[in-house]
Amino acid sequence: MPATCLPASTLQFLRELRDNNNREWFNANKKRYQAEQEHMIAFTDALLNRMGQHDNLVPMTAKQSMFRIYRDVRFSKDKSPYKPHFSGQMKRATKWLRGGYYFHFEPDGGSFIGGGFWDPNAADLKRIRVELAADAEPMRRIITAPEFVHTFGELKGEQLKTAPQGYSQDHPNIGLLRYKQFLLSRAYSDKEVTAPDLLDMMVEGFLNMRPFFDYMSEVLTTDENGVPIE
Repeated sequence: MPATCLPASTLQFLRELRDNNNREWFNANKKRYQAEQEHMIAFTDALLNRMGQHDNLVPMTAKQSMFRIYRDVRFSKDKSPYKPHFSGQMKRATKWLRGGYYFHFEPDGGSFIGGGFWDPNAADLKRIRVELAADAEPMRRIITAPEFVHTFGELKGEQLKTAPQGYSQDHPNIGLLRYKQFLLSRAYSDKEVTAPDLLDMMVEGFLNMRPFFDYMSEVLTTDENGVPIE
């Protein structure tokens, strides 16, 4: 049977890793890490299979979907060698399907799913703003829909403090035009992470991102006249 949640032992291992983030402790607990990693692989495999029934995803194994637990500390002041969480991603296939899915498990309420546009390039950000300036109603309908508000609360992401270049601070859609990132997230408690219906909850959360992804995909794959970009 597919894994539908993570065991409490996974969160406990990550909690202890957070408090003992050094190579000596990790090496002494390597077998525990490998056991918890297997739980994560099984859950990720089940998540990939379920989401693959609803979206066109880049084919990936569970291991390919998961991020390494080892941190790159070369350019960081924080020299902790390990990430105190398990995480992974699911990529949407083809250039016509924009957006991506991220999942993150961290003890003591740090678990969440996320998606959206973390660092849109200049051309994409310009295209989004042109669309929002002309007609923001489709976006507003999406981010005020009951399913969206219940799942994500609000659209998140870094925003300018003033108007973007070329737009007036009095623009009627200035609230949306200020966004530099367009992010969705939904947190999960430790109790939810270990509940048998976690897989169902996460799939539902990811599917509630789809109206937003579909809108952004349409915007970013067409020009200002709605003509597909080759």
